[in-house]
Amino acid sequence: MKQKEKIRDFLRLSEKELSRILSDKKEKLRQFKFDISAGKLKNVREVRETKRDIARILTILTSRSKKLNQPDRANKNA
Repeated sequence: MKQKEKIRDFLRLSEKELSRILSDKKEKLRQFKFDISAGKLKNVREVRETKRDIARILTILTSRSKKLNQPDRANKNA
């Protein structure tokens, strides 16, 4: 899946779903680290993609929380 498609898919999800996917990705990354140390992991590129997915999800969650906490500028100037 391409990057822009992943981002669009993540943007469509709710915060609860994103949090669930985030915890799954973090668990997957933890398992990758064990597999690398044991020499079991063949496709190391998956680690990089998992880290990037985690960063994308965190970025979306952070931007959503900032939008909710930011006061409306139109009402502030009135």
